Amino acid sequence: MTEQPRVVIGMDPHKRSVTIEVMTADEEVVGGGRFDTTVEGFDAMLAHVAAWQERVWAVEGCDGIGRHVAARLTAIGEPVVDVPAKYSARVRAFATGQGRKTDATDAHSVALIGTRVAGLRPVVNDAQLTVLRVLVDRRRSLGEEHTRKVNQLHALLLELIPAGAKKYLSGRQARLLLEQVNPTDPAGQALKRVAVEYAADLEHIYARTKDADKELKALVAQTGTGLIDLHGIGPSGAARLLVAVGQITRFPTKAHFASWTGTAPIDASSGDHVRHRLSRGGNREINRVLHTMAIVQLRTRTTLGRSYYDRKRADGKTAMEALRCLKRRLSDVVYRTMLTDYTKGAGAGPGGHQGASTGSSAASSQPHTDTSKKSLPEPAGTDATTPLPKAS
Repeated sequence: MTEQPRVVIGMDPHKRSVTIEVMTADEEVVGGGRFDTTVEGFDAMLAHVAAWQERVWAVEGCDGIGRHVAARLTAIGEPVVDVPAKYSARVRAFATGQGRKTDATDAHSVALIGTRVAGLRPVVNDAQLTVLRVLVDRRRSLGEEHTRKVNQLHALLLELIPAGAKKYLSGRQARLLLEQVNPTDPAGQALKRVAVEYAADLEHIYARTKDADKELKALVAQTGTGLIDLHGIGPSGAARLLVAVGQITRFPTKAHFASWTGTAPIDASSGDHVRHRLSRGGNREINRVLHTMAIVQLRTRTTLGRSYYDRKRADGKTAMEALRCLKRRLSDVVYRTMLTDYTKGAGAGPGGHQGASTGSSAASSQPHTDTSKKSLPEPAGTDATTPLPKAS
């Protein structure tokens, strides 16, 4: 019997159906079809690809609409990699002509990405990582809900109190302010009643946020990651990094990681004119984590991050340029810390990470002031690219 070649199965997922295409390493299409996401449809899809023992599933949007089917595949031991939607969109524009979009062309584009691109993020079946993702998403949702309620409350207080209330307002402070307001007209009474409801909502959100932070902090501590020890990264930021990165080894170098975080400047040189511009790409959630980390370090004069920032300002850089330099350096620090967690820690954590030991040689959370504009030295053993995982 002739041995079947190793294949990549590109998948365009939807809520109730998926479209797949089976592609060999030389980009020959050897199978495919549309299947329901019911139990029967899922079994039929597995039966369709059973002939190819060496297979990898390339699923579009594993952090979004593809999450449900990717989780079902990893639960039964199937190797899965995540294909970002922007990748498949770029390939589709060239592979199908004029960017025509159907489920079949989407599956073809995803299969091409899975075949051609190394270093795609492997999707891991890790219960601890799943719990982290759920909790950090809930914490972000609470933060967004808090911001929305505060804005609504400020709008009402501006009508009830001359000049409104102070910018940073807690639910308890708003309630105390409203106790001093006694409107007599029906409109004012309605405004106060709704404002009191918003203030009560804020107090409830604050209590939920406090409990969520406590639970998230305990779970991040269980992973043993050294991220929690970095100055400026809290439990929510550490959890977001662990969830988004998955396996740090998928980034061959810290420069690749910085490009993914959106902290590496983009070369925009032309001829003899050499210049770089701000990157507005990358993972914006992780970029926000690094931005928060930089701002926290700048607030304390004694941090090395602040010293590095002051040095850049003394060299003639603007405040924003110095901040971007700092974020780029902190990206290197986070990369080195996560790599140290993976290579030197004792005890595996989420996504295959290993917790950092107490004697870890992870980089400091603050960049040294005597460093140049170049990236930090590369930790040993990180030059190899990460190939697509093979089925066991």
